[in-house]
Amino acid sequence: MAGMRRLTALILGLVVLGAGAFAVTPEEAVANLERTLKAVGTLQAKFEQFHYSMLVSVPLHEKGEIFFQKPDRMRWEYKAPQDKVFLYKAGVLEMYLPEEKQLTRSPVSKEALESDIFGIFLGVMSFRDAYVVEDSPFPTDASRVRQVKLTPRTEGDYSHILLEIDETTWLLRRAIFLEWAGNKREFVFSRVRTGVRLPAKTFTLNVPPDCEIIDDVEKSRR
Repeated sequence: MAGMRRLTALILGLVVLGAGAFAVTPEEAVANLERTLKAVGTLQAKFEQFHYSMLVSVPLHEKGEIFFQKPDRMRWEYKAPQDKVFLYKAGVLEMYLPEEKQLTRSPVSKEALESDIFGIFLGVMSFRDAYVVEDSPFPTDASRVRQVKLTPRTEGDYSHILLEIDETTWLLRRAIFLEWAGNKREFVFSRVRTGVRLPAKTFTLNVPPDCEIIDDVEKSRR
């Protein structure tokens, strides 16, 4: 009898776990992510970025560190395979390539941000308004994560976006952007810290005197 009771308790426990596995709907999961990012003042994390192209068999693998500060400052610092920096501030994106000694400044519209990884962190759109949200499990080596699929309500560059959200922090762990042509970009985040103190110089670029500067911001204002 004791063995039967233990077996019954085990079965009931598995049923409870199975029922709780989807206690949070996909809409609630992305709402939790959105709410958490809105509450974040600063964030720092490691990232890996993969570019999968239909033209090559091996994806381009890049990695570096991201720094974010409310309301509109973000720095993506790449360390491999090439040093480069993407710095976003108040609608302007600066791309610095040290090896080429070149700095490009470009205006970024709100519409462009809404369909990119920058827009997720900056919170420029509501997931519910911009996407159809649904469950979409995909292979992962992580535990306690919620995976969702975002299908744009308005046709754009991507057919859909897959998000993997950490259920313990409700922060983004992975984002996959799938293009209509079959190409995709994947971002994997780790060592995510919030509320960190970021020096002001984090969001400035000091370039050498002989650096070529291509300023598309000034061109757009003429």
